[in-house]
Parts: sequence; structure tokens; C-alpha cells
Amino acid sequence: MQRFVDDVLAVTKESVKTFTYESLNNTVRLINGVSALVLALLPGKANILEGIQGWELRPTFRGPRLPRWMENGASSFNQFIHELSLDSDVSSQEYLSGEEEEDEEEEEEEEEEGGGDEYEEYPKTPLSPSSRVPRDTFTDYGRHQTDWILISLQFLMGLPFRLFQLVYSGVSKPRSIAGCQHPSQPHPPNGLQSLKDQIIHRATDRRRGVIEDLHLAMEIFIEAVFDVIHKSIHVLFSPSEAFGTLFRLFSSNERPILVDKDVVEDASVSSAPAERNTSFRSSLNTDARTCQDVITELGYPYEAIHVITADGYVLLLERIPRRDARKAVYLQHGTFDSSMGWVSNGVVGSPAFAAYDQGFDVFLGNIRGLVSREHVNKNISSREYWKYSINEYGTKDIPALIEKIHQVKTTELKLSKPDIEEESNDDQLYKLCAICHSLGGASMLMYVVTRRLKSKPHRLSRLVLLSPAGFHHDSSLLFSAAERVLFLLGPILSRIFPAFYVPTRFFRMLVNKLARDLQHLPAAGGLVQTLLGYVAGGDSSNWVGVLGLPHYNMNDMPGVSFGVALHLAQIKRSRRFRMFDYGSAYNMKIYGSPEPLDLGERYGLIDIPVDLVAGQRDTVIRSSMVKRHYKLMKEAGVDVSYNEFEYAHLDFTFSHREELLSYVMSRLLLVKPSSKNHQRAPRLRRKGQASVTG
Repeated sequence: MQRFVDDVLAVTKESVKTFTYESLNNTVRLINGVSALVLALLPGKANILEGIQGWELRPTFRGPRLPRWMENGASSFNQFIHELSLDSDVSSQEYLSGEEEEDEEEEEEEEEEGGGDEYEEYPKTPLSPSSRVPRDTFTDYGRHQTDWILISLQFLMGLPFRLFQLVYSGVSKPRSIAGCQHPSQPHPPNGLQSLKDQIIHRATDRRRGVIEDLHLAMEIFIEAVFDVIHKSIHVLFSPSEAFGTLFRLFSSNERPILVDKDVVEDASVSSAPAERNTSFRSSLNTDARTCQDVITELGYPYEAIHVITADGYVLLLERIPRRDARKAVYLQHGTFDSSMGWVSNGVVGSPAFAAYDQGFDVFLGNIRGLVSREHVNKNISSREYWKYSINEYGTKDIPALIEKIHQVKTTELKLSKPDIEEESNDDQLYKLCAICHSLGGASMLMYVVTRRLKSKPHRLSRLVLLSPAGFHHDSSLLFSAAERVLFLLGPILSRIFPAFYVPTRFFRMLVNKLARDLQHLPAAGGLVQTLLGYVAGGDSSNWVGVLGLPHYNMNDMPGVSFGVALHLAQIKRSRRFRMFDYGSAYNMKIYGSPEPLDLGERYGLIDIPVDLVAGQRDTVIRSSMVKRHYKLMKEAGVDVSYNEFEYAHLDFTFSHREELLSYVMSRLLLVKPSSKNHQRAPRLRRKGQASVTG
């Protein structure tokens, strides 16, 4: 009777699992189908989705009978449990009746008599298929071939859920040791929790997004419910055994339990999984790989340098070091980005690796603006941390990072090449180029101009600016609407939203996982991609792919302060590239004039070559705005070049563009290292030029 009930429960459990899985898969297919219908009706989708692979309007499921959560016809969850049982050597015969145990003993005896030598090298376990069905079974027992085919099919179909039942019951019940009359010591109460932690750890290590999380959660829930039902029915059919177990459990607290050495050794093996400590919260974390992980996994050297700015912000300067190199390159990211953007395309398509392979010492800068709020004051409030504008990028962050680079390179070169002599204290032993994207380009221009105004060396030999910010009056209607909202509701919004980022760990995890799911649902992903493209004015960057990158994870992400957004709105409204407008009174104190310092009018102070690159498909910073930089620099006598590529805004960093990469490397190679490098101090300021204090 017990065996019949077990079979009924097993079939019912698998039926419930299949029904729930197929229901979820059908729901996902419905969402993808509706998204395809909506996407077909949206105008302008062809331009936004052009050049992005994988947005075909068809689902990626393998078929109605074999969904994504199954591989080779077997549930991935049961595969995890099978691997877990083999690793921890936990076995049980709870779901086997007395007849099955006797049949197995007879099979083992026959194997020992006939072909025992054939199996001596391979010790069997209760979960090994060879221990259940020997290879000579069909001939030894002389049963009808058709019957054995049906039995084999039934066994194979029931193997996955029986594996889970064997492992789960082996942990939750005392193990029975053949030939030993001593009662086994019950597992500690945390034994079940240990197994649950292992299941969560193994399952979440392989998941991809919310859909697979739901699959695994449903499997764990269904297995737990049916295990409770099975244990309850077992108590009803075997009350004496249940009461005996309870009696031994309570009596173990009153007297010591004596067990022989074999039992103790066996218990030590079964308790090994308890050493793994996996919290449920950490198992739900998203892919939190860092720039360091990407660099080291690809076999490149790595170094991390922490830099503290004048106002106490802790910045991370990452490096792919060539310590004896006489030429270095500094890469600066833009808005909502980090150093991950320069290495996200792997060895072939990433500017950081390309520069290193060309012999450069590579430095990757990270400016302020992380949700984790890295600061020397550990108790700094959110409002105080996010109280900055683009001014602080160009006058605080970049100066601190480049001065640290100068300090490190000078020290290393003097140690490695002591025969180098400097003509004066202002000379530097290396050449430093900078590659900047978007807002990083505007910050770098601000840095160069303000350093020249303060008669301080900027340490740079060449600038390569990829779609630099600074002029924004030619932008989309949505950006114009955002500008008006920031000016009208600025005082109120600044108190409510000190910065713009995804709030709370849960929502950051959800966004990252949904971005991964959208990459496997082409129609739904295409719909979200199109809508985000509308927000960006029709820009065809791979917005969904960028949201799935590791630097948008559960623990941290780059954000943008309200002051930076307001500063961009001021630039757009004034139609000039200038520093932050604090108001007439405070401007007099900071800039020495009622108006903010106009950086475009002082491009004549730039004394190094500048290469400007624009994207023809870039609607975030249009090519006309990059041409505005070029025109002002050309009129001021700057050695400047201009080039356009048919790219969108994020294609400059997050997409593999061989043509762009070749062009950038060619501009860097124009700078030749020399043992002596003179950087002339700027002449005295003309009349009317404002001064800047850091």
C-alpha cells in the first residue's frame, strides 16, 4: 500500500510541476506575442532596431514539449539535485519498498557470482543507474523483452524525481546502515536548511533572469509541499515507526548516544554539506562582476588604486599596468557608466585592451556618483553626497586621478630607468593621452581649460573625445521637456530626488534580471528597446543590453546627481558650454564675475591636439553639437580634427566597432614617447579673462 501511495504522489507531483511550468511558459509566450503585435504597430522601430542582432519576432523556446528549463528531456532542477547527492554522498532507500530491496540484493548476488569482476573498478551507489539495472539484466533473468522495455522506460521516466526524493529523505531522516544494529544519530535541525542552501546556491549560480528564478522557485515549493504530504502519509501508515523516531529524538537529549566508529565516520561525511554557508539574500544577487574580474579573467594584469579628492570623495583608478612603458592612456567614462564600458567587449573590441596591446600603460578612471556613496566620511548623508555638478568632475575628480597617474608613473620610471635625467622639475618622463566619452569628454575639456587658467600643468599630450557633451541646444523634444521641468520644479525636485538611479537593492536586482530575460524574448526586448529609443530621441543604441551589464547590479550602480542634470539643463538653455550657474552673488565668489565661466570662449588655452568623433545616428549628443566644439576650437587655433561614424551614442563604448577602434588607436600612435618632454606654462591671461579657484 505504501508503494502504491508513493507512486501516486510521484505521478501527481510531476503532473503538477509540468502544468505549472507550461503555464508559466505559455504566459511568457503570450507576453512575447503581444509585444510583437505592439512592436509591429510602432513607427520608427526599423531605425532604432537596425544593427542590433537578435530582435527577430520569434520566441527562443525550444518547443512546447521541451521548454527552456529542461535540457535533454530532464529537469535542470533534478540535475542539480543529482549532482548535489553525488557530491555530498547522501543516500537513502526511503522510497523503496521491501520487495525492491530484496530484488536488489538478489541482483548483487548474481553479479558477484557471474560478472562480479566486471564491476569491481566502479563502486556503486544507490543513485547509480548501473546499480539498479546491470548491463546483463536482459539475459540473466530471462524475462520477456517487451516487458523489460516497458520497465526500463518507466524507470527512466521516474528517475529524476526519485533522485530528489532519495537525497531529500536521506537528509531529513536517519540513515540506515546495513548490518549495523545501532540506531543512527538524528541529523541536527539545521541539516534541512543546509540542503536548502546548497539547492539555492547551485540553482542560482546557473539562472539567467526572473523567468528561470520563477521556474526554480516553483520546483522548490512543489517538492517541499509533496515531501510534507509524503511524510504525513508515512506517519499514518507506519505510526509505530513515527513514534519510535520521536522517542529516540527526545531521549537523545537526556542521555549520550553511543555509536561505533563506522557510524561516526559515516556521519562526518554526511555532515560535510553543513559547512557551506549560503545566505538566501546573497544567492539572489545579480551578476556583480567588476572591471577587475573581466580584466583578470582575460589574462591581463590588473591594479587598483584608490584616490581621495580634495572634498573627500573616494575614487577608484583601475589599471592594466605596463610599468616600464613611456606612453600611457587614460580612459574616462560618461553618464550612468563606469570603467566597465571600456572592457565590456572583450579582448577584440575593447579600447582598453587594444591600447594595452599597442604598448600603452592603461588607466581607467571612475568619477564620483556610485549608489554605495564612497567617501572618507562614512556617515555622509545621501543629500550631502550627491551635492555636486559637472564642475566637480572637471575641477576635483579628474585632477586628482591624473595627478595620481603622474605620481605613480614618475616613481616607477625613475626606479626602472635611473639613467633618465629631467631638464627641469616641470618635465615628465612619459606621454599621457586621454580617451573620453560623452560627459567624460566635457569634464576633460573643463579640466584642461581650468588647469591652464590656474597655470598648472595638465600632464596630457593628446585628447580623443568620443561624442563629447558640452553643447545640447540641438536635442529631442523629450530632452527639451526635461529641461523645462528641471527649471520649473528644480527647488522641489532637488529635495525629493538628490540623484537619479534605481532605488533599493530589490529593484536594481529586478531591472538587471529583466534585462537578461528581454534578451531571450526577442519581441518583448525589441519593444522595450524601441520605447527606450523614443526616450533618447530615436537613438539606436543597445539600451537593453547595457542594462544587463554587471555594473548595474544588486549592490551598486552609477547614478547621476540632480546638480549634474541641472547643469546640463543650464547648458542647453544658455546654448553655451559653461560652468555651473550658482547665481550672481556666488558666481562672483567662485568665478570672479556675475556670469559662469564660458569654457567655449577659452578654447584657445588648449595647447594639445584634440580629435573629435561624432555619431551620425547619435541623437543624445547630435553630430551638430560636436561640430560646435570643432568650430570654436578651429577658430581659437587649436590643433583639432573631426570625424564622423555611423554610430549611435553607446556604440562608442558598448559595441564592437572595428573601424572606430582602428581610428582611435591610430590617433594615439601619433604621440611618440621621448625622454624629454617640455610643457610650457601658459602666458599671462588677457584682460577680461576670469580666474577659477578649485
